[in-house]
Amino acid sequence: MRIGVVAPSTRLLPETAERVRAIAAEHHPEVDIHFHPQCFLSHNHFAGEDKVRAEAFVEIANDPGYDALWFARGGYGSCRIAEAVIARLGPAARDKSYLGYSDAGFLLSGLYRAGFAGLAHGPMPQDARRPGGEAAVRRALDWLIRRASDALEPGLGAEPNAAFNITVLSHLLGTTLEPPLEGHVLLLEDVSEHLYRTDRAMFHVAASPSVRRVAGIRLGRLSEVPENDPDFGESGEEMVRFWCERAAIPFLGQADIGHDSANRIVPYGAA
Repeated sequence: MRIGVVAPSTRLLPETAERVRAIAAEHHPEVDIHFHPQCFLSHNHFAGEDKVRAEAFVEIANDPGYDALWFARGGYGSCRIAEAVIARLGPAARDKSYLGYSDAGFLLSGLYRAGFAGLAHGPMPQDARRPGGEAAVRRALDWLIRRASDALEPGLGAEPNAAFNITVLSHLLGTTLEPPLEGHVLLLEDVSEHLYRTDRAMFHVAASPSVRRVAGIRLGRLSEVPENDPDFGESGEEMVRFWCERAAIPFLGQADIGHDSANRIVPYGAA
């Protein structure tokens, strides 16, 4: 199996790629992981200029020699290239698996809207830098290579699913990247956001006609939350429950996803 890694958002450090290669060599010697040179470029905030990042994505996605496209990391930048990239994808791109989360949600959402299968919210090479990161990388490879059921988020049922960072979802709703969500269980998580900012994002998410047609919402981890001044006065779960109740969306409990090495995999559509 060949996996191509691209960075549509922020730069990946070469030593992180080497760490991922070492993990793969030990646990999955049958897999060939190619880190596109674009992953290591730097232009302002991004892993290369917009055109360079877009070209790398299209190159790997349209190459029938690769079985999967793995997002290198999150950060910011994929929304700047998503529309142009998706418009250029051919038949070979539809045969691949795509795995990532966080800022990758812009592209995953647009691909799902365009009818792509094989999409999933899950660990990326950058997670090798986290405490316990080897387990996250192994989980991602287990899913990419053999669709391992023990890599999946354990609460997934028969309903179609979709998973997003709350901030990313709130920004893509109402755009050409908005995914079809009717009847889906929507799993949400976030990182490094004040609770008032997450509350504001949930206002937009819960007000969306598309989201109001979901089968329900499950909440993953809200991690590294900065301290509010004054205190927000509600937990993250209380906040999400508030917006679910206001919008008549069933709140279906917790989910084992988040910006950490315990992040489990959520395939888009039926698990």
